[in-house]
Amino acid sequence: MLRFVVHYGIHFLVPIAIGFLFYKENKTSAIIILLAAILIDVDHVLANPIFDPNRCSINFHPLHSYWAIALYSFLLFSKKSRIFGIALLLHILADATDCYLIVVQ
Repeated sequence: MLRFVVHYGIHFLVPIAIGFLFYKENKTSAIIILLAAILIDVDHVLANPIFDPNRCSINFHPLHSYWAIALYSFLLFSKKSRIFGIALLLHILADATDCYLIVVQ
């Protein structure tokens, strides 16, 4: 239950909080972009099985690979792409936290 709450809390509640706290003038757009980062989970369809609750996504799925994470990090450097970098890295943080909680359970 803890894994579920933490994982999906980071995926859904933290983006909303970031939008309200840091993007007050454009909070709706920011929240939509931050929540849309969940779309990188489309790479799960390449795995068999598509969903395995005990599989760590980090460096298993292509859009969760270390190379992709490095690319997402570079998005932080430009003001125009920063919100996308934050969104994608927040998604990776949620999945990395889930990986950690798989190990410690």
